This record gives sequence, structure tokens and C-alpha cells, in this order.
Amino acid sequence: MMTMPRKRTGRAQFRKIKFLLLDVDGVMTDGGVYYTEEGGEMKKFNIQDGYGIVKAKKLGLEVGIITGRVSKIVERRAAELGIREVHQNLEDKLGAYTQIKSKLGLSDGEVAYIGDDEFDLPVLRIVGFSAAPADAVDCVRKEVDYVCRREGGRGAVREVIDKILQARVGV
Repeated sequence: MMTMPRKRTGRAQFRKIKFLLLDVDGVMTDGGVYYTEEGGEMKKFNIQDGYGIVKAKKLGLEVGIITGRVSKIVERRAAELGIREVHQNLEDKLGAYTQIKSKLGLSDGEVAYIGDDEFDLPVLRIVGFSAAPADAVDCVRKEVDYVCRREGGRGAVREVIDKILQARVGV
């Protein structure tokens, strides 16, 4: 049986959101992993997404990261953006989500999550608002509340942040 998208994107729903969780590869980045000849790894982050995160935090919307891979690059980017909740190397994203929610005293309805692949589905299915970049895998795009016009690493994070902030504070 195919599950239909929830498509809940009303202003009242966005006003409840206090915390935005992000996947990294395919959401904050374009999903590419670039290796140097020396064995180093590189990722490309979007500056507009970064500014959106900084703006969100200034306006009271906290942001966190849950990612399946581990990378010092993610730690560095999170530190630059003032993101304190960073959970890496997790196949079980639902466990990390539950831990974050409990630690911060949040309900599912107060959390938004942007994910792009199958590992994200358990969290996407229970948060108050779920979103996916335009280039997310089909099974994710079919289940989220909102599919962005922009792709991962190319402004999808900023698109969701702008929607939430517009409803919350009219920015």
C-alpha cells in the first residue's frame, strides 16, 4: 500500500516549530563526496543555507544535525553556524532524534526535519513538519509534508527556514 504525503504546510503548523533538524549529505550538501589525492574528503555547503541557519538561530529557531556519516568537515561547519546538537555516524536516526527531543523537552509537533533518503524516513514520519529537497529519493518525496523547489546543497535548507520564519515572525 502506497503512503500519500501528508502535505501539512499551514502557517499554524510552522508557528509550532521550535527546532529544525537536518541531514547533511544530500540536504546541507549536494550529496557528493570529493576526495583529494592525499585521501582527504571535501564537501560543498551552500552559503545561502548557512545564512538562513544563522538568521533562524537569531530569531529563536534552534537547529541540529543528524547524519549517517562522520566527518570533521561537518563538525567545522556546525561550529561556524553555532549548531550545538550534532549527531554523526548514525544509522538509527530515530534513536538520536528521540534523545534530542527528550534532552530539549520538545514534542514531535515542535520539530521539523529535512531528509533525502531512506534512513531519514523514521524521523520524517513522526516530526511536526517534514521536508525533502527536490532531488530526494522518490520514497522520501512521497511521504514528506513538503518537497522543496530547490535541491540539496543548493538552497533547500534556506527554503524551509524561510517558510518557517515567515509563519513564526513574519520575516
